[in-house]
Amino acid sequence: MQWNIEKALTELFVSWQNQTPDEIRPLPPSGSNRRYFRITYGNESCVGAFNPDIRENQAFLTLSRHFKDLGLPVPKVLATDVDGLCYLLTDLGDTTLFSTLPHDPAVKIFNERTMDLYKKTIDWLPAFQVKGARGLDFSICYPRHAFDRHSMMWDLNYFKYYFLKISGIGFDEQKLEDDFEHFAAHLVNAPSDYFLYRDFQSRNIMIVDEQPHFIDYQGGRRGALQYDVASLLFDAKANIPFEQRIELLNHYIESLKQWADMDEERFRGYFYDFVLMRILQALGTYGFRGGVEKKALFLQSVPYALKNLHWLAENDYLPKITPHLSSLVEKIASTAPSTILPAPETGLTVHIRSFSYKNGIPADEWGNGGGFVFDCRALPNPGRYTEYKELTGKDEKVIRFLEKEETLAQFLENARNLTDHAVKNYLERGFTNLMVSFGCTGGQHRSVYCAEELARHLSEKFTVKIDLRHRESHAWPKS
Repeated sequence: MQWNIEKALTELFVSWQNQTPDEIRPLPPSGSNRRYFRITYGNESCVGAFNPDIRENQAFLTLSRHFKDLGLPVPKVLATDVDGLCYLLTDLGDTTLFSTLPHDPAVKIFNERTMDLYKKTIDWLPAFQVKGARGLDFSICYPRHAFDRHSMMWDLNYFKYYFLKISGIGFDEQKLEDDFEHFAAHLVNAPSDYFLYRDFQSRNIMIVDEQPHFIDYQGGRRGALQYDVASLLFDAKANIPFEQRIELLNHYIESLKQWADMDEERFRGYFYDFVLMRILQALGTYGFRGGVEKKALFLQSVPYALKNLHWLAENDYLPKITPHLSSLVEKIASTAPSTILPAPETGLTVHIRSFSYKNGIPADEWGNGGGFVFDCRALPNPGRYTEYKELTGKDEKVIRFLEKEETLAQFLENARNLTDHAVKNYLERGFTNLMVSFGCTGGQHRSVYCAEELARHLSEKFTVKIDLRHRESHAWPKS
């Protein structure tokens, strides 16, 4: 099913503000099917979200309102549509905790500001876990109400099928399944009457005026305390120095004591088992997203995850009740990442297309669901004049005609600004493919000219590969 997302968000915005927005600009895509847009109006902005998974939306919106009522720093739900597909949120900006990190292998210790941001984040975590669980109807949680044995087995088998089996590392399937059962049976004994955020990591923590705010808790459910702090401290590409992870874990325990009675020895006894569970779940994600879906960004996290496994093994934190699993973890940790999963492609390729709307929008060949599509049909059309009919947007006469048009210059400037923002973000995040398409009536003049101009602009401004094709070029003479 095809959705006109921007139209749906515009209608929702108008119903909320009784005015049309000045601009709706797509935000960089995430690893999920959710799409986010920044909507500006006057000097203000909000974020519009679209997600075809209605049950996930219901979980997120219910949790958001519940947390907001409790005074927790989450975005406010401003409006929702009747179909349950779109909603509007307060805009928390673009600065994540992850974006503030040094991301430099030479950095051996995080500075005072970074540690302060982590400690502020950690101070809020028990509030979500303890206070957030009070009065919460966990039946709204999606896809499951609790991180119970079933959830654990899903994660462990996700690791087995999407990482271990495609890694080429041999294992005894029955012994591994037995260890999975023992491991899950052990973890469910940890106290678990708390809210488990599920994806508590640095990319889901927004920094506003040096204070943390929290997003992407739609997978939250009932669960144990250890899982979320394990997710934060062993967040792969955050690469927190190990000594400072211990400092932050101690800070969390002291903060937690203000919210709940706890047996510190018992908490620590389970902690590194949950660290292992979280890393195995993450490896399953990296294997699926990177190895199966061929999204190179996810493969870049594998070496960091293996480094974390190596540290667990080296410090004797692997569970004794799972001998086969633990031996496999030790083997994985000592194996070069490039021999487990193929090395990610490097560099960004921008695929630029011109096309005719008569033949449909060009298909995305890279599994990303498409990119920017700019409609040139409202621009002045040289094709209406006899002298240009047999020419293309690459011919000098057509170029001179179009260059004189102020509306076209403004159109191109807007396209460049949107594309520049995406290219910068994609380069920072290690993405390998971005698609930009220009369409017009015949795919011959305006779309070709705009595609050529954007290709020239990007090749001059960024270190990227340009893949430029004019889809309808076979339909008219070459210039």
